[in-house]
Amino acid sequence: MCLAVPGKIVRVFDRDGTTMADVDFGGIRKQVCLHYIPDASEGEYVVVHVGFAIQRLDEESAKATLAEFERMNVLDEEFGDGFERAARQAGEVEGP
Repeated sequence: MCLAVPGKIVRVFDRDGTTMADVDFGGIRKQVCLHYIPDASEGEYVVVHVGFAIQRLDEESAKATLAEFERMNVLDEEFGDGFERAARQAGEVEGP
C-alpha cells in the first residue's frame, strides 16, 4: 500500500542542493524531499507521498489522521520492515 501520510517537520536541511526535512509521523521519523514545498519550515505539518511533501496540512487534521492511521495499524504497515512483515505472513517469524 502506498498512502499519503501527514507528518510534522522537525528539521529542514539541504542535501546536494535539494531541500530536505526530517519528518515525524507519530513517532516514526523519515527524511522527506521538500522539492514541491521548498519554503516549508520546522513545526509545519505536511502530507507526504512516496518520500515527497506534496502539501501543507493544519495541525488538527494531521493529528486526527495520524490517530486514525495508528488505530488501524497503517503506520506500521506503511513504514515498518517489509521483509519482516513478509516473513511473518509466510509463517517464518512469529509476531503480530
